[in-house]
Amino acid sequence: MAANPVLWNLSERGVATVTLNRPEVNNAYDAGLIQGLLAAMDDLGRKPLLRVVVLKGSGKHFQAGADLKWINTVRPQSPEANEAVSRATFEAVQRLNCLPIPTVALVQGGCFGGGTGVIAACDVVIAADNAVFSITEVRWGLTAAIIIPQLVDAIGVRQVRRYALTGERFGAQDARRIGLVHEVVPLADLETSGAKVVEQLLANAPDALAETKALAMESSFGGMGVEDEAYARWKARLVAWASKTRPMRASFACMRRSARRRKPRKALPRLPKNARPIGGLARHSWCLLLPPPLRAARGEGVIGSPRFERCPPHLRLAATS
Repeated sequence: MAANPVLWNLSERGVATVTLNRPEVNNAYDAGLIQGLLAAMDDLGRKPLLRVVVLKGSGKHFQAGADLKWINTVRPQSPEANEAVSRATFEAVQRLNCLPIPTVALVQGGCFGGGTGVIAACDVVIAADNAVFSITEVRWGLTAAIIIPQLVDAIGVRQVRRYALTGERFGAQDARRIGLVHEVVPLADLETSGAKVVEQLLANAPDALAETKALAMESSFGGMGVEDEAYARWKARLVAWASKTRPMRASFACMRRSARRRKPRKALPRLPKNARPIGGLARHSWCLLLPPPLRAARGEGVIGSPRFERCPPHLRLAATS
């Protein structure tokens, strides 16, 4: 068993290499690895010369998700204990996601469960041609709530709805096709390819990199913090999932309540030809590009035109002239 589950070193050029170091269990994470990753980020955060972080996995595989033996020791504990564990995991992934410096992940072999969320939280991901991926949580009766925001940022809702629901495995080329990785290279060239990206990052201005990343994060699901409404909803779900038998009952009860409250559906009107989607990753509404005379604001900017009124409420968005 590795003495230190997370290793790191910092070069004179400001390039930190962080290595997940539990090769005997394919770098599956437990409390020790989570705390080791948090401690590594704390230590590196105090290094004024830090420019780039390269994330690697020791051994044949990058990261195999959660250590199921550890999960099974946590599951019977109280909801509060389960929340504390999940909160620490959330913090580790989120801090990696929000680092003000560029992050590069080098992936070989298996990358499963939480590992897919970890690489989705990195700015650049290079995979070896032997890499295999799977969002496996549903196969073990778990939910991938902690990493869903990062995955949605990386591959979009449509792909998450397939791969997080099926739990199926897919290869490096498919991962590149859906946007989970940026480049696929032979295993022997993985380190060299990573070094090329690092060189490109080091050639850029640190302040400009930090500002660019911060602006991108403002429009991301992964920018969610513990004070946000979405986190509160996730926390409520976590309590329901604290035991093995409650989740399905809670889900079906929720479905029944929703069905009772739901009004009969009406046929949705066709959207006008001049309707278009707006906003970034975190926005899913529609704005009607109407001629200025029809943009008479009412209330909080809702367009007061017959054409707009025919659109269902969930497709409306306050529009500006």
